[in-house]
Parts: sequence; structure tokens; C-alpha cells
Amino acid sequence: MDFTWTPEQQALREQARQVGAEAVARYGRHNDSWINGFSKEFAREMGALGWVGMTWPTEFGGGGQPDINRLIVGEELIAAGAPVAAIWFADRQMGPTLIKYGTADQQAEFLPKMLAGETTWCIGMSEPDAGSDLASLATTALRDGDDFVINGQKIWTSFGELADYCYLICRTSSDGPPHRGISEVIVPMDTPGIEVRPIKDMTTNRHFCEVWFSDVRVPVENLVGVEGNAFKQTMAQLEHERGGIDRLVSNQALYEIAKERAERDDPRVRQEMARIETGYVLGRILVTREVLRQAPAGFSAATKCFCTEHEQRVAAFVAATLGPDAMLWDDIGKGLAYDPAYTIMGGTSNIMRNILGERVLGLPREPR
Repeated sequence: MDFTWTPEQQALREQARQVGAEAVARYGRHNDSWINGFSKEFAREMGALGWVGMTWPTEFGGGGQPDINRLIVGEELIAAGAPVAAIWFADRQMGPTLIKYGTADQQAEFLPKMLAGETTWCIGMSEPDAGSDLASLATTALRDGDDFVINGQKIWTSFGELADYCYLICRTSSDGPPHRGISEVIVPMDTPGIEVRPIKDMTTNRHFCEVWFSDVRVPVENLVGVEGNAFKQTMAQLEHERGGIDRLVSNQALYEIAKERAERDDPRVRQEMARIETGYVLGRILVTREVLRQAPAGFSAATKCFCTEHEQRVAAFVAATLGPDAMLWDDIGKGLAYDPAYTIMGGTSNIMRNILGERVLGLPREPR
């Protein structure tokens, strides 16, 4: 592979780096900014720059740019700590899903506002008894005339409190194997019957939410794709979610801070810094393979596993380097407290290794 960036890509990286620095100066630096840095104002700025949907096909209003360009912009903005969370899910998952599976009416209604940075989306996937095992979800959407009537509970729904729409993974039928009967439905979050309770974590972030649906009625026209056959659609979404640059550089800003204070005369410190720098190179290669679609199907599990465990090594280095200062309750301390989340969000490392073994390597399952 030729790792040389074109002059246009280098210019784009410099532009993204400058935009990220200016955003941090205006809105503050955010740890794990793709999920904790929420700013509608910056979302609109990104829309004006054409950085939302920059790789979507032009016939759907997108920029039609190479996928690698989104990686470049995303890496610089997240590594700086710029607040990209308000558009991240729509840009990363919801837009591409609607382009592939949505109806013409759904595309016309939802894509333009995504592209403008006007709407925020949450994903109703995990449930109290259905986390990594998506096939066991119990939230139902049953037909009643021209509506679906939705009942159930979701948890860990990032931005449930702030989102305009929920992209809901639900069960429209209980017939057949558990993977069947799963559908995806767009639910406006101002629909009667929805209750949202934010969950404040130990870093004081509150993007996680519990969401209850009690006889929530949405039109059947809000179904995305084929009713009862959305499991593959959801798995395709997770490929986007697990193999992105956001899984590598979430806490790079903390690393840059620690590098300035590191005792580089100590060979052990230099060794660990070399290990981390190498990890960034390897992680970027893995993510680039995902972006260029050169990785095997399902390999995003390995990419996520490597990259998020790398982020935990970065956090450990930052804590060791800063010493007692790392225990101060400032933005650095809060960022370090977020460390355990890296290998949990989007599927735990154990689940990722199971996926890699069974679906990529074809290893036999352990007999029960």
C-alpha cells in the first residue's frame, strides 16, 4: 500500500486541524468528543463546510468524496477534542443506512436535515436484558392499522435526551428463530408515550439514557427496509460503528498533553511511548483497511478490539506520567475516568474476540 497522502489530502488535513483547534477554542476541549462533545452550533458549521455526509453519493445530497477523506477529517477533529457528537451517529450510520435501505420519501425527508447538521439521532439498540446479544431484544412494534404501536425499554441510548429522532431496533414478530422478526423503525423523540431518563456517569457526562416506550404510535411508513428482516441491516451498521477512526483517537488529546511532561530521559518511558506511537500507526492501518473495504467481513471486531485496548494503554500512560495530578478532578481526570468505557461501548472486547473467532476465522463454537 502507498501511504503517501496526496497534496489535496494534506490540505484537507491541515484545514481539519485548524477547524478543530478553532472549535476547541470556542466550545472547549471534550474527551471522547464523538460521544461527549455535543454542540448543535458546531454541527451546523460542519454541515456548512460539507463535512456531514461528505462521502455520501451526490444524488442524495452528499459530497461524493472518497471515504478516506472522512477518516482524515474525523481523525483531526476527534484528536483535537472538537464537539462532533451532535452529527456523528447520523453521519456515520443513519444516513448511509437510509441511503441503502430507506424509501425515496424517507431519504427526501431526513437526509437534507442531516446534511445541514440540523438533526441529532440516537440509536435504540441495547436493552436491560439484551446488550451484546441483540437477537434477544424484547421491545415490540406491533401493527395496528397504519401504525406501529411500540412498547419496551432501551438503555445506554446516547443522546436520547437531546435527539430529534431515534433509530429504533425492535421486534415486529416473535415467530421463528430469534434473529428473525427484528425491524428498524424511525421514531420522532417528541412522540407521546416516550420517557427519557439521563444516566450520569462518574465523569459527570449524561449522554447515556434510559428510554421507555409506552404505546408509542408511529406510521408504518417509518419502517426502514424489510419488516422482520433487519438483523443484517443492523449488523451492517455495527460494521460502520466498530471500525471507525473514533475508536482509535478518542483520547489522543490527553496523550499529547502527557507527552509534554514525560520523562524522556527514562528508557522505560521512551519504550512505552514507542509502543503507543506504534499502536497509533497499526490502528490507523486497520481503520484505513476498513474504510477502503479491504478488510474481511466482520473484521471490524478485530479493529475495534485493537484500537480500544490501545486507548486504554494511552490512558494508563497519561495517568502514570501525570502522577498525582491525574487525580485532580479536571478535564484530564474526567477523561481518564472514562477509560473503562472504551472496550465496552459498541460491544465488549470478549464479544469482539468471539465474533472474530467464529465469523472471521471460522473456529468451532465450544460445545455446551
